[in-house]
Amino acid sequence: MNTDLYDVIHRRRDVRAEFTGEPIPEEVLGRILTAAHAAPSVGLSQPWDFILVRDPAVRRAFHDHVEEERATFAATLTGAAADRFARIKIDGVLESSVSIVVTYDPERGGPAVLGRHAIADAGLYSVCLAIQNLWLAATAEELGVGWVSFYREPHLRRLLGVPAGIRPVAWLCLGPVTRLQTTPDLERHGWRHRRPLDAVIHHDRW
Repeated sequence: MNTDLYDVIHRRRDVRAEFTGEPIPEEVLGRILTAAHAAPSVGLSQPWDFILVRDPAVRRAFHDHVEEERATFAATLTGAAADRFARIKIDGVLESSVSIVVTYDPERGGPAVLGRHAIADAGLYSVCLAIQNLWLAATAEELGVGWVSFYREPHLRRLLGVPAGIRPVAWLCLGPVTRLQTTPDLERHGWRHRRPLDAVIHHDRW
């Protein structure tokens, strides 16, 4: 049994504070994007696109929007939850080497996408598989990835000129890191704790 894949899976982290900002060699970035593009997809539709965002002004504009959404979420918290959230860094947009926005095109491979007729979200699931491939490949390359989720899709669509009908699924921060944390950030900060495997396994019925 080759344990390298299992090691990468368990070392993968959602990175926020550890980015160094050092450049990523083009051949390394190419390998990571090739791995993402090798993901399985419903009907072989490959409904993803990857927008590489390096422009500091664009990243600053997105970061400002993320900060506004952070404040909106923080305003819903009180007490200990508010205190815990105040200590959590939620993005590495400015510190990472490059951002990759992954999008979903529901029309690609259509009008009849084999395997999607009964499950409309199968295409979206395919994009998530590409994101996971990207994340694991980056981890294997000793790079960090951070998925930013504090944003509104219409804002990001306008910021990047994403065509109507194309859905931005993930803003990913990518780059070299000082280290990957042993324990995920949210566990370290006491926000949530990982459930044990036996709590999520069912046999034959729920």
